[in-house]
Amino acid sequence: MPRRDSSRIGPTLVVCLLLFVLRTLTVAPQTVDDEDARRSPVLELTFDQIVDALHDGRLSLDEVRRAGMEVFTRPTGQPEGFGDGPFDPAATSGVAPGNRPTLQGNGTSLRLNGLDAQSCNECHTIVSHATVPPTLGIGGVGGLVQNAIIMPTLIDVSDGADHRVIGTAPGGGVMSRDGVADFNGRMANPPFIFGGGGVELLAKEMTIDLQGLLLQARTAAPGTITRLLTHGVDFGFLRTEAPGLVELDGVEGIGFENNDGRRPEDVLVVRPFGRKGENFTMRDFDRGAMQFHFGIQPTEVVGHDVDDDGDGVVNEISEGAMTALHLFDVTNPPPVMRSLDPTAEAGFRTFQGIGCAGCHRPVLETRSRYLPLAHPEVPEDPQANVYYSVDLVEAGFAPSPNGGVFVPLFADLKRHAMGPGLAETAHFGEIGNEMFTTARLWGVADTAPYLHDGRALDLHDAIAAHGGEAQAARDAFVGLGPEAQSNLIRFLKRLRTPANPNAELLDVTDTPAETTYPQPSGLTVSPGTVSRSLNECYALTVENGAGMTLDLTYAVNGVPAEPIIGWPRLDADGVSDPICVLETAALGTYAFTGIRNTLNTASPYVPVDARLVVVE
Repeated sequence: MPRRDSSRIGPTLVVCLLLFVLRTLTVAPQTVDDEDARRSPVLELTFDQIVDALHDGRLSLDEVRRAGMEVFTRPTGQPEGFGDGPFDPAATSGVAPGNRPTLQGNGTSLRLNGLDAQSCNECHTIVSHATVPPTLGIGGVGGLVQNAIIMPTLIDVSDGADHRVIGTAPGGGVMSRDGVADFNGRMANPPFIFGGGGVELLAKEMTIDLQGLLLQARTAAPGTITRLLTHGVDFGFLRTEAPGLVELDGVEGIGFENNDGRRPEDVLVVRPFGRKGENFTMRDFDRGAMQFHFGIQPTEVVGHDVDDDGDGVVNEISEGAMTALHLFDVTNPPPVMRSLDPTAEAGFRTFQGIGCAGCHRPVLETRSRYLPLAHPEVPEDPQANVYYSVDLVEAGFAPSPNGGVFVPLFADLKRHAMGPGLAETAHFGEIGNEMFTTARLWGVADTAPYLHDGRALDLHDAIAAHGGEAQAARDAFVGLGPEAQSNLIRFLKRLRTPANPNAELLDVTDTPAETTYPQPSGLTVSPGTVSRSLNECYALTVENGAGMTLDLTYAVNGVPAEPIIGWPRLDADGVSDPICVLETAALGTYAFTGIRNTLNTASPYVPVDARLVVVE
């Protein structure tokens, strides 16, 4: 069939690519015979179409969440853009996403620096490691084998002393046979995503407060100290040097290893996601994860029709798909605290008494129950470009009497120096090797192994490994008697992951099959005749088709062709963009016989009779 002007892809290839992508976006395991039954048309919609449909009721939140779950779980392959493309040995870096080698030149995977999975859920699979066998699900933690190995240039697995690598050990030291497998990257054990919406809302409210305190400090008299206190968490202080000028030396727990030369607006952003606290929202994390783990380039990062990694694929994941993924992320249910028996209560009192709760704050409270989601996102201004707000009470958070929600995360969303024993030996990064964001302890009973790299196999060892700012609390724990230690561990084992997370999305029967959306009612083609040699264009006009994406059936010279799914997209007047004829298009009559709204996957096509004649 003739194609759109914006693409140089033939009609058969367009259809095949659409069908391939749609058939991989399934909700549950399926046989080959029913692959088409579970594809999500939501993922074929643009960002604007998803937002409009959410607001006018044509799409429910659960339908978009289910589509986001498909993005989280579906395997990606090279047709979707998996991988970095051909390696360029002349490039300055073979470490950063976009120009990485593949292991043994296999052309696909690397594992030692990303290109290590085909879906998010390959690493986030364990809902509970406390059960036997483990409880598996969507959005959980990962075991040691699922650790992400991040940007190393040295992995000394044999504890070598090769003179050729002298000076390449972390810190510039000499390689020696000392029982230490030197490594200059980062090792990150995958956390769960449960309760992420509450964490994101807290971070956004904190950022708003800190940015307001920055404005206050800039207008204060020279020498004024402005405390950076928000939601009961102390991020240090600003000192006013002159009108409009503030000193950042007193900022703690956020920002960068060196804030010199940084904009204060960039420093005063709470970034609770990632083991080091690098990402300000779950969507921000997802953008980097797509590139690192899969070599998938989001259009919101690299632009439309841009092959940034040179793999021959453009538009690898759209703003619409990233939006669905974000909505899935932030609506995952929060972990829970099981009822405490007397020994667990005693353990909680000990937890507070020895100082653990200073950083592992049991509960933080938001001002609002509604999480604003934005695109494009502005780190220092969470209120910019908001397109939708999620009610976190409906996501499972308990409402507070002040109009917000309680977030029982057992953390403070700050970074802390954890001492040399836990320090990484990474050769890169804007955050110090000893610095980690406070681990959120909700759900900790189910999430072994522990610490940033999974080195601690049980809770006792995890606590004993603390150092730096946590040294005093660690020493107090180690100094407890066996009974008091046991009580504290018993308390921690009451902090559990949610039961059956996302089960409502796996049950496709919760959306009745008879649910339908507005259907188009007629189709015209203008002009009715186009020249192939002149590469002339035509447009489709659809009655009652404003803003829709269409499925079409058609025949070429009386021979039925395979239906086109999710194309074209129509403007507010129901008109498509210009569609221009390929030089290879068949001459003759194209008869359009049926159309339907792509969202109505269970509905029959609306019969139409519109014709296009392609002449030489």
